[in-house]
Amino acid sequence: MGERAKEWLLAAGAGVAVGALSTAAVMNLLSRSKRREGYVRELLESNGVTAGNARSSRQLGAIGSSDLLSDEVVSEQLTRNIQFFGMDSQKKVTESYVVVIGLGGVGSHAASMLLRSGVGRLLLVDFDQVSLSSLNRHAVATRDDVGTPKALCLKKHFSMIYPECQIDARVQLYDPSSEAEILSGQPDFVLDCIDNIDTKVALLAACVRRGLKVLSAMGAGARADPTRIRVADLRESSNDPLSRSVRYRLKKEHGIEGGIPIVFSLEKPKAKLLPFQASKEEETPSDYQIVPGFRVRIIPVLGTIPAIFGQVMASYVATQLAGLDFQTEPVVNLDLDHYRILHQRLIEHEELIYGTAKQVLVDAEEVMYIVKELWRGRSARDQNQKDTGRRMWRSANELMLVRWDKSKPAGVSNLILLKFSEADTHESTTLDHIKEKEPEFYSMVSRVLKRAEVEFAL
Repeated sequence: MGERAKEWLLAAGAGVAVGALSTAAVMNLLSRSKRREGYVRELLESNGVTAGNARSSRQLGAIGSSDLLSDEVVSEQLTRNIQFFGMDSQKKVTESYVVVIGLGGVGSHAASMLLRSGVGRLLLVDFDQVSLSSLNRHAVATRDDVGTPKALCLKKHFSMIYPECQIDARVQLYDPSSEAEILSGQPDFVLDCIDNIDTKVALLAACVRRGLKVLSAMGAGARADPTRIRVADLRESSNDPLSRSVRYRLKKEHGIEGGIPIVFSLEKPKAKLLPFQASKEEETPSDYQIVPGFRVRIIPVLGTIPAIFGQVMASYVATQLAGLDFQTEPVVNLDLDHYRILHQRLIEHEELIYGTAKQVLVDAEEVMYIVKELWRGRSARDQNQKDTGRRMWRSANELMLVRWDKSKPAGVSNLILLKFSEADTHESTTLDHIKEKEPEFYSMVSRVLKRAEVEFAL
């Protein structure tokens, strides 16, 4: 046999060997997968759960919320969340109780993802029914659900997704008379997904009065740009008629000026409310209302936007429940030229005070981070976020960056934003004096600047 033939035989033999090993590995993997699948199937069947019987012994409360993650099926279903949060943080989510009020396009998606995130107990509240026109935005409803109360519709579908969750579905209108019933039990979070302003204001005021954490959804209808959706304090919203009205009513009727996180869009509404179109001459809008005073189908809605609102709400709440700290993007209405002006002011101030700008260690892009991310476009001495829109722009024109600690360079972790008069006062005092006379302010600034150190790995 020639040398070339021997080489071919050796190569073929090696290929067969590798192929056999690969086949064995694949078969072993498939076998493990099948064993795992069989185990889960047996476990489900042992608990009475089959394709035709999604709820039986794994019904509400079948497994205590504190023991949910010790259940093989539940831990496998939530494995990606556990990998993301860690077991201890996921346990906080699983042991939490969340109330979702308003189960339309926004609320159904928020509730659905909170369920899929492993929230152990949900109270779902809505007086309305699933309509054919709501299927363009509802999270789980089908044509078979049309005419079904939204709360019961969600409970039915949710029981097939995560039957261990304790779900209380109430076909009920939230109003002051039902406040005690709906908000009792110390929920860990309340989601306001109501689109009626009277009810929304009443709910938010009640949550503030009771000291409950609440996240409120503002106008999602008549909008199309998902990149403009934000989470911010109610005081920071702009271009949103609903949040403007809610803000006014809360301040006038309840003395509440802010402190409520909201999901809203910076986008101006793309369409106006449509007039009611009756199918018969004698019909009026009130003929279509389940509850007097509530709107009928007159808001044009691109279904994707309320869905994204709901997903944003669920993500915000899930991370809050898990204790995962993150900073929402500030709503700061400044353009790049303004950051360049602030950078130039810093250079001029350094030259005036220190005789040189050589210790300015930031550029315009880093100034943007300091102004927008750290100080949210406001003086370090005025972090109450009252100014929005044009008022905020005017106030920003009176701001400048100065060193916090005068013995250190003007770097990203040593610059604070102050008004001109505040900057003059700051330059004439010492950190020891501030620490002694204003300990809360000193601690707040130190905490903010520490964040810059961490994020810039300084």
